Amino acid sequence: MTSLARSYGATRLILFGSVLETPMTAKDIDIACDGVSGWKLYELAARIEEELHTRLDIVPLSPSSRFTKYIENKGKVILLQLMSYRRKSILK
Repeated sequence: MTSLARSYGATRLILFGSVLETPMTAKDIDIACDGVSGWKLYELAARIEEELHTRLDIVPLSPSSRFTKYIENKGKVILLQLMSYRRKSILK
C-alpha cells in the first residue's frame, strides 16, 4: 500500500479510527494522506481498496483542521517521506 501511495506522490499516510482501536471488528480502514490532492486522492483510495480487498475511507491532511490535528495525535504514521528538495539540501 505504501509503495502505491508513493507512486501517487504521497508524503505521509496516517492510519486512524476503528482499525487501530478494534481491528478485529473494523469494517473499513481509515487513512489520512498528505501530498496527493484533488481527484488523485480518491483514485489512490480506489486503488488501495482493490489491493487490500476492503473498504477504505481517505481524508486529506491539508488544509490543517481540528480533525486532522486529532488524526496526527491519535493515529499511527505508516508512511513518512521527506520531499526530494529537502533531501538534496540535507545531503549537501
